Amino acid sequence: MVLGKVKSLTISFDCLNDSNVPVYSSGDTVSGRVSLEVTGEIRVKSLKIHARGHAKVRWTESRNAGSNTAYTQNYTEEVEYFNHKDVLVGHERDDDNSEEGLHTIHSGRHEYAFSFELPQTPLATSFEGRHGSVRYWVKAELHRPWFLPVKLKKEFTVFEHIDINTPSLLSPQAGTKEKTLCCWFCTSGPISLSAKIERKGYTPGESIQIFAEIENCSSRVVVPKAAIYQTQAFYAKGKMKEVKQLVANLRGESLSSGKTETWNGKQLKIPPVSPSILDCSIIRVEYSLMVYVDIPGAMDLFLNLPLVIGTIPLHPFGSRTSSVSSQCSMNMNWLGLTLPERPEAPPSYAEVVTEEQRQSSLAPIGACDDFERVLPGPLFAYIQEFRFLPPPLYSEIDPNPDQLTNDRPSCPSR
Repeated sequence: MVLGKVKSLTISFDCLNDSNVPVYSSGDTVSGRVSLEVTGEIRVKSLKIHARGHAKVRWTESRNAGSNTAYTQNYTEEVEYFNHKDVLVGHERDDDNSEEGLHTIHSGRHEYAFSFELPQTPLATSFEGRHGSVRYWVKAELHRPWFLPVKLKKEFTVFEHIDINTPSLLSPQAGTKEKTLCCWFCTSGPISLSAKIERKGYTPGESIQIFAEIENCSSRVVVPKAAIYQTQAFYAKGKMKEVKQLVANLRGESLSSGKTETWNGKQLKIPPVSPSILDCSIIRVEYSLMVYVDIPGAMDLFLNLPLVIGTIPLHPFGSRTSSVSSQCSMNMNWLGLTLPERPEAPPSYAEVVTEEQRQSSLAPIGACDDFERVLPGPLFAYIQEFRFLPPPLYSEIDPNPDQLTNDRPSCPSR
């Protein structure tokens, strides 16, 4: 009997997007297929999948315990988000080489579907950092008697969505700082910096509009600059390791003594970067916009404005507003076609109230003794008389134009 051989073992995902890139979020169902191609006939104990998502940090630090003694301290920590196992072929146990319970797979290509659901709880976004990572993967394992297992691992991406259309991320960010330079016993004028951005939340590919004013009252030539920084923070065993990386920057014009520069929406584009990670207990990824003044021979004057890089971009309020306005315009045009050129006069009092109804509604004065006790006699009589008078006749022409003109207050002179 000639034993068959495993030609290939592959994993493919049923993608949820048009780009055919496996990207998921918490609560999504991850599905796909394990493809096995063999030449000849093989007998297997099991074909399994193992899906896992976890965050892990690791770094080392050198310690000095004495003049001639040194050692290395390891810092590791791990958070598991899910751990799923499933058997596609065969049985659970594969730790022996017995011939019992084997499954025969014939020559050719075979596909085995798998499916599992990600947890509904928030998951950390996939990330690869200097001292840690957040990874999600599916591993297929083929076990045969008297052979080493054939294993294959394939990663997929998870995005924990951050919607920047929230009040906290739509609020403007601003700050002001000032610095006075000293040289021996001489003190020069201050350098002042104020900066503002429209909101806190952005998505990759957007441009941040920077509004800033830099005033140089010192004796030195300074240069205003701006930069986006990514800060990676890793936590393990009560310690923290931080890595700061430059993402993008821009440079303004040199500013001589006594000069002022104003940025009216100077744009700094955000390159393709990973979203902020704010909910993981051992890894945090944060961003900030630093607007600063480069001062030669002294510490820079800088402002840090926090940023959040999200996944759901800003809603197009402008286009929606224009759409609503155009719809209102259409409705107004439609109303204009149906409204008459001149308003129609309301019905007369006689058309609405008959003489019989008016007479029946007139109660004797004596029946209103309670009102008489409360109101003075002349006032009560005036109310009774006014109550049953018909409304004035409708007219589109002002009956007393001169009176209104004369009574109208004049505009005070300026």
